Amino acid sequence: MSAQFLTYLFVGLSFGLYIAIAVWSRSGSTDEFYVAGGHVNPVANGAATAADWMSAASFLSMAGIIAFEGADGARYLMGWTGGYVLLALLLAPYLRKFARFTVPDFVGDRYYSQTARLVAVVCVIFISFTYVAGQMRGVGVVFSRFLEVDINTGVVIGMGIVFFYAVLGGMKGITYTQVAQFCVLIFAYLVPAILISIALTNNPLPMFGLGSTVAGENVYLLDKLDGMTTELGMTAFTDGSKSTIDIFFITAALMAGTAGLPHVIVRFFTVPRVRDARISAGYALVFIALLYTTAPAVAAFARINIIQHIDGMVYADAPEWFRKWEDSGLIAWLDKDNDGTVRYRGGAAMSPATPQFTAERGDNGQRLLSNAPTANDNELYIDRDIIVLAHPEIAGLPDWVIALVAAGGLAAALSTAAGLLLVISTAVSHDLMKRTFRPDITERQELLYARIAAAVAIGVAGLFGIYPPGFVAQVVAFAFGLAAASFFPVILLGIFSTRMNKEAAITGMLTGLIFTFGYIVWFKFVSPETNNADHWWFGISPEGIGTLGMLFNFAVSFVVMKLTPPPPAHIRQLVENIRIPRAME
Repeated sequence: MSAQFLTYLFVGLSFGLYIAIAVWSRSGSTDEFYVAGGHVNPVANGAATAADWMSAASFLSMAGIIAFEGADGARYLMGWTGGYVLLALLLAPYLRKFARFTVPDFVGDRYYSQTARLVAVVCVIFISFTYVAGQMRGVGVVFSRFLEVDINTGVVIGMGIVFFYAVLGGMKGITYTQVAQFCVLIFAYLVPAILISIALTNNPLPMFGLGSTVAGENVYLLDKLDGMTTELGMTAFTDGSKSTIDIFFITAALMAGTAGLPHVIVRFFTVPRVRDARISAGYALVFIALLYTTAPAVAAFARINIIQHIDGMVYADAPEWFRKWEDSGLIAWLDKDNDGTVRYRGGAAMSPATPQFTAERGDNGQRLLSNAPTANDNELYIDRDIIVLAHPEIAGLPDWVIALVAAGGLAAALSTAAGLLLVISTAVSHDLMKRTFRPDITERQELLYARIAAAVAIGVAGLFGIYPPGFVAQVVAFAFGLAAASFFPVILLGIFSTRMNKEAAITGMLTGLIFTFGYIVWFKFVSPETNNADHWWFGISPEGIGTLGMLFNFAVSFVVMKLTPPPPAHIRQLVENIRIPRAME
């Protein structure tokens, strides 16, 4: 059977499974739609949390970033994993004990203010739509190659699948669907990594293969990779080129952003008790570690295979997979020296980073580009979002592995997209309609509003997927920055400070959100030509500016709380009670 047939088979079977689970677990009440009735087993919730958290950025883009940036790419590994530990240990148990299943609900009640609730809703929508743009982009990337449709069509197909099980099943359907998606994505990630690790190092465990010697050679894999990259005029894989301050700020933004992500926080309300929230957090960390300890190895293996199999390849003899990725616009080659051979060297392949194809074909049959710089010898452009997807083909793995990876990539993107869309619909139906504008609506009406909001959100998310503001992990990093700048200080101070009041919360959230959003928009859309270290504040890129926004949030909150009256006595007592453990929990 061909890779194409197997891809249709694997993707079709996985989609059928997701839809069947949605039908089986259809929500019949708002409690089931929002928090799955609060009766999910901690192990299942841990798997669902892992799938919800390990998005297309983790599955598709993270290894690609590390493959191209080397040591600099570790900021994503440190930021995302460190942030989850921060969330699990510092915030999740207290939020679960507070018994408010949305972040705006927590903010509105803790800060005794409808205005604070509305500001939190705005933050949720900004963060979630920015994040979901990356997931829809990931769906389009997978479909564009493996189902041989254009990216826009792929996004529309993904929208249809998510619409079905998110709108129908709510959190109950999404939870059990995400358990299945976790099984698919982790199996799809580990299988090719293990096979390639055995081929390169004779070690079946990729995380240990990364530190092993190359099979048949008396040289360590990373030493060999450093030699290969420097020989081709690139920075050594184990060296970094970004400034220390930018790495620090990006890592901190990812950590604090993880701890403030509303779609992850809500998962801790789907279990019966506070104790179960802690247990499910532990399971989720173990499940997440399976992928995150493997990603650096996948990146290093991919970089070696790209150099070995693509550099020096005669284009006329290029394998079918190369031409198909080329047709999708995610691989490009410009024959600068007219020798018909692909040369992979140091230097930017495209300017800007996205290739711009012409309608013509070159002498060798390649797609022609209008924006390839001639100032360097690099002839090859590879989109960093396709490394995990293309690597099995580059390494010559069996067709069934290639199909499996396609199904895994879709599972990763769709699982997180569904969680984000549910958060958006909950913010609209529960926090805006039920708790603010129409408190007298029935449960049935609230459920209807939730489903309508989810449907509208899916449509908007699809537009973001068709017109993304960057590659997957970069877009996701922006979402984490917005979460760090807006929610993290408010949640942290709301739990651990009895003096924190509504005035400080509102002004802090607005300060962090407006500053961070404005900085990102300026450098990404208004003045992209100035998006470099010479123009950034203190050398901090848009990916890391959320940390500075968070510091502004903290500073404004502390100043305002000192200048305004303390919260009412019952709120102060509420904060004290949150932190007191109870034996029955």
